[in-house]
Amino acid sequence: MKRLCATAVVAALVLATAGTADAHTGTTTLQRHADALPAQGAPGVLVEVDTPRGDVRVRSGHGDVDRRTPVPWQAKFRIGSFTKTFVAATVLHLVGEGRMSLDDTVERWLPGVVAGHGNDGAKITVRHLLQHTSGLVDYVGEMPELFLEEGFANARFRTYRPEQLVALAVRRQPDFQPGERWKYSNTGYVLAGMIIQRVTGNTWQHEVRTRVVEPLSLRDTHLPGTSPFLPRPHATAYERFPEKGLEADPEDPRYGRAVDVTYYNPSWGGAAGDMISTTEDGNEFLKALIGGKVLRPAQLAEMTRTVPAPELDEAWAGAAYGLGLMRIPSSCGGYWSHGGDIPGFKTRNGVTPDGGRSVMVSINTDSMVAEPGAPELDQEVTKDLVDHALCGPK
Repeated sequence: MKRLCATAVVAALVLATAGTADAHTGTTTLQRHADALPAQGAPGVLVEVDTPRGDVRVRSGHGDVDRRTPVPWQAKFRIGSFTKTFVAATVLHLVGEGRMSLDDTVERWLPGVVAGHGNDGAKITVRHLLQHTSGLVDYVGEMPELFLEEGFANARFRTYRPEQLVALAVRRQPDFQPGERWKYSNTGYVLAGMIIQRVTGNTWQHEVRTRVVEPLSLRDTHLPGTSPFLPRPHATAYERFPEKGLEADPEDPRYGRAVDVTYYNPSWGGAAGDMISTTEDGNEFLKALIGGKVLRPAQLAEMTRTVPAPELDEAWAGAAYGLGLMRIPSSCGGYWSHGGDIPGFKTRNGVTPDGGRSVMVSINTDSMVAEPGAPELDQEVTKDLVDHALCGPK
């Protein structure tokens, strides 16, 4: 969706026996990876690895920089675009019931909503929406209030309706014709949420809750809607806003001071990114999803059928995209993932193809600016940590 100077707090909580954890999860190496993140601009970090031999958690830095306290072990956090995986799974659930098809057009379910300026909902399918191949402009880029400190302060408790967000996107010419190529667009998932409501008569939040969250007993996963509050315990969420807004030069971003953005109305994220969860619940969901406990085999196969996503190469070389899931190469073959960035939080994760091992990473900012002298990275900041968690000692 940037740099806080925080001294790493070396702490680890091992939920298996100490000997088993060290032998089978490489806790020391995991801690070392976590301890490297504050220098890259993370105020604090919480990591949980779920393995067949037990769970391991490590943390580093500060959940509250002023108080110099660590991220709570049971911290709730905004998961941003990891929400998309829940939404895609819910759509596929409906597909498995025969209530809709991935080949249905947007126009069928939302007549007249995607029209004008070269946008045509009759040419865009549900698959295009979930796969980021619709060509629709990302509405987030049309919201400058999200990228400037004063603008965010003025809009942080504002409610946005899904129709408003889609309207921001379709006032622009599409980036390309549906299916021509891949480009990440939050607009597709806002539309997917609207389609869920049209198909079922219930909000997308209700359907995600009753079809995914409750059956998996994800008790600490929340769908806040317009509520600005973050359930306790939680870290303080920090954001540095580029002083030049969207025009900031990546080589000289000139980010301002760190601002507390813990509380705000997340309705502008909607079905593209407004959910709240924990490392434990995130791991449980990923393992259940890839393990076949959420979707029927045919729908899981659709979800994991990928297309090239070259825009992801800078962070994850060779990554491909399915329906609400990324396939990322690793030192042990590859894993499934979907991270999320939203003001105040960065979520990263991964699960092995057999669903047997997963990892969740929460950082309490999405605007990381490395400290002077920190190692320069040519990949996503948590990539080595996630790779070790999934490919380390078995």
